[in-house]
Amino acid sequence: MTAGPAPGRRRWVRFRLANAVYGPGRRTRPLTWIGDERIAVGSVPTPRGLPELAAAEGVTHVVNCRAGPQTRFSGDLAAERAIFGADHVAVAPMWDHGRAQPPELWAEAAEFAAAALDDPDARVLIHCQRGRRRSVLVAYAVLRLRGYPPEDAARLVLDHRAEAHLVPSYRRSVEDWLAARAADTARQDGA
Repeated sequence: MTAGPAPGRRRWVRFRLANAVYGPGRRTRPLTWIGDERIAVGSVPTPRGLPELAAAEGVTHVVNCRAGPQTRFSGDLAAERAIFGADHVAVAPMWDHGRAQPPELWAEAAEFAAAALDDPDARVLIHCQRGRRRSVLVAYAVLRLRGYPPEDAARLVLDHRAEAHLVPSYRRSVEDWLAARAADTARQDGA
């Protein structure tokens, strides 16, 4: 996949200004590849780094885990869609509050990323503000969808992304969703 054109000048200027005020911070790495899984967990891309994700890192798909007001303020989601194409960008609009995260906010994005990885050439970046908690939830969910047992999925993310913290209530959100999903599938198969 080749990167598309940069977003319009006005949006790009807004993205640059907002990122200077409300960017990824200086204590987290821009992204970390999770083993050999073609999943990267990272912080919100900078205006300088976003266009390079496809060329330098091989990213083909993006999952943005920032809440709607955050993406509207900074313009990162619009920039990602302009560069990667709207069909290669998913949204998991969550606030990082430490309580259970409803699957309505993130499950579709996790399924999007898991499906994208069926293509052996796909490489998915999952990011939030700093790449520590919300993006870790979604990366964990993607690994679980791809067949990893809970402990292996958690260890894989935590061993590779030093900044990562798999919040217990976030992890329970994923496991509860997977259990409900399996029960629905079993009910449909039995019907």
